[in-house]
Amino acid sequence: MKLPAKHSVASLDVDAQYTFTPVCPDELPVAGGDEIADELNRQATFAGYRLGTKDAHSPHALWLANEQHPPFTPIAGADHMDIRWPRHAVPGTKGFELLAGLPHPADYDFFVWKGVEPDMHPYGACYHDLAERQSTGLIEFLRSNQVSTVLVGGLATDYCVHRTVLQLLAAGFTVVVNRSAIRGVADESSRHTIAEMIQLGAHFVHDAGQLEQADG
Repeated sequence: MKLPAKHSVASLDVDAQYTFTPVCPDELPVAGGDEIADELNRQATFAGYRLGTKDAHSPHALWLANEQHPPFTPIAGADHMDIRWPRHAVPGTKGFELLAGLPHPADYDFFVWKGVEPDMHPYGACYHDLAERQSTGLIEFLRSNQVSTVLVGGLATDYCVHRTVLQLLAAGFTVVVNRSAIRGVADESSRHTIAEMIQLGAHFVHDAGQLEQADG
């Protein structure tokens, strides 16, 4: 796929954390989640800006699953939480860390920490709330730097990657998803969300080797 000049392109690493890998089997282990760092680094070579996100959740979050409320069961009557999740991505734990080989958060051009409030569990990188009212500043950063195209990889395909891609498309960006830099929680939901992303205008490439840059 032909990309615009590098200064118009950003590369976004969505929640590329150990919490979504087999390294943390008691959290949200995604098969192959620990295998994407090299591909994220490769796609970033085509971008003038590198952006990142992390889940950052309280160990006492109100959406935590338990014996009475198993993972993925709905939460009634809450504005900023929708379903139950296992404890994951707690600051100070291994699960919170970015995958080995990725930059330190301070070395990205823009970085977002998501879900810090105990009663909030957003998915996309662009908004702190499920209603998509409170911006994280990511869209504004892209616009202020005249970025037109965003390369997306990270974890997981069927949740945070999916929601981030939809938010970026709705904001008017060209979005390119790198299949080799994403992994999903479940095959069925990943296929469904990939189909939706394509239907709404996202472009998919097999890997960064299919990317090429325009001059200028």
